[in-house]
Amino acid sequence: MARAKAAEAKPLAGRKIVITRPESDARRLAERLKALGGEPIVVPAIRIEFADPAPLDEALARLGRYDWVIFTSRNGVEAVFRRIERLIGPRIAAIGPATAAELRKHGTEPDLMPATEYMAEAVLEALGDVGGQRVLLPRADIARRALTEGLRAGGAAVDEIAVYYTRAAGGPRPSLEGVDAVTFTSSSTVRSFLESGPVPEGAKVVCIGPITAQTARECGLDVTEVAGEYTEDGLVAALVAALGRRGNR
Repeated sequence: MARAKAAEAKPLAGRKIVITRPESDARRLAERLKALGGEPIVVPAIRIEFADPAPLDEALARLGRYDWVIFTSRNGVEAVFRRIERLIGPRIAAIGPATAAELRKHGTEPDLMPATEYMAEAVLEALGDVGGQRVLLPRADIARRALTEGLRAGGAAVDEIAVYYTRAAGGPRPSLEGVDAVTFTSSSTVRSFLESGPVPEGAKVVCIGPITAQTARECGLDVTEVAGEYTEDGLVAALVAALGRRGNR
């Protein structure tokens, strides 16, 4: 009975799990995995570099002309609040809980967030009719085009500004011998990780959502588990599902 309870409390006990997120984000996930008994190995595949703020400053100076500001990442939120103290005027949309939480840190409550699937298509559905509206979209340089194209197809005028760049982290990898799983939280983490070497043999591939999983499969990886909720909570649950079952090695 005691052993069963211990296994339930530490479902990732002894499992070596690679985290490919940028280092600032990896620390929080690593602590969560340790609490579940896991042995996180932080191998940042990408790093975030904020862009020249001049185009963003110009848009923020005319904030009153926008109907919506749509945030698709925490980094986009940080980029904006590096340049402005308060976001007043347009309605605010967040793609998911992590982005919404970052907005709240800056005293801004989002007006809209998809109810379940935290991706561009769900944002478009939640927004509904955007005909004749003007949208500010501060985002990554390599972000998917689905949101921009969907907004424009719906009749919105979109000012899309690359407020940060996603760069390959580079540098040598630590030893990944005996790794049980590699986690991916974006398409860029997949591509950049594979640029420096393969996924270790026998390691399970766990992805935060379907877009990331699709990229992994396109890159020739066998995806073991995809988070049901496209969040860090969902990723942890997917890891437990992939590795926590008894005898699942």
